Amino acid sequence: MKKFELNSIEEELKKRLNSPYEWGRKQNNVWDKKSNFIYEIKEYETLKLKISEASEKSDLDKNDFFNYSSNRWFNFWSAMALEQIFTEIEGIEANINSKNRLVDFNFFGIDFDHKTSVFPTGFGQNLEFAQKDPKKLIAWLYKNQSTQQRQHLDNRLFLVVYAKNGQHWKLKAEISWLKLIIEKYVTTFETSQLKRFEFHPGKTTFSDIIWAIK
Repeated sequence: MKKFELNSIEEELKKRLNSPYEWGRKQNNVWDKKSNFIYEIKEYETLKLKISEASEKSDLDKNDFFNYSSNRWFNFWSAMALEQIFTEIEGIEANINSKNRLVDFNFFGIDFDHKTSVFPTGFGQNLEFAQKDPKKLIAWLYKNQSTQQRQHLDNRLFLVVYAKNGQHWKLKAEISWLKLIIEKYVTTFETSQLKRFEFHPGKTTFSDIIWAIK
C-alpha cells in the first residue's frame, strides 16, 4: 500500500463534514462502478468536480450522485488512513496480496480485515449494553454489513465510532485522534481478548471492537 500524509488526508476528510451524510439508496454494484473514481482522488474539491462531470455524463441526479460518491470517498480514505496507522505499528504487517480483499493486515500472527463502523441505531440497544456484551454487537455487525463486495465472515477488527451528539460518522475524519486510540489498543492487546465465533461449522472467526467514543 502506498503511504500518504495522514494530516493531509484528515484535512481533506474534514471538508466533507459541512454537507449532510445521506445515501438516498442502498449501495449497489451499478452506482459503485460509476463512482469508482473515488479511489484515485484524495482532494475534496477535485472530487466534487469529478462527481459533477460523471453525473452529467451518465444523466444521474447530481445531488443523489454527490451523496453516494462523496460518502464512498469519505469512508474509503478514512479506512485507508486507519489501515496505514495499523501497519505502521511494530508487529502488524500490511497485506501485500491486493487480490485478497478479506485481509488488510496480519495482526500479531492473525490475519484481519479492518472495518470502521458508526454505532448502529438498528442494533436496538444502547452503548452501555454493547460495551458490556460486545459479542452481540459484533454478531449484529457481521450479519448486517454490506451485502456487496465487502461481506464476509472471516476475522475482522471493528473500530466503532460513537459521538455523544449523535453525529457518529464525523468521527471517521478525526484521524489523529483515532490514531491515539488504535495505538493504545495495540499496546494493551492480548490474544485472549479476541471474541470467538463459529459462523461456519468447524471454523473459528476471531473479532474484537476498538471503541472510539467522544
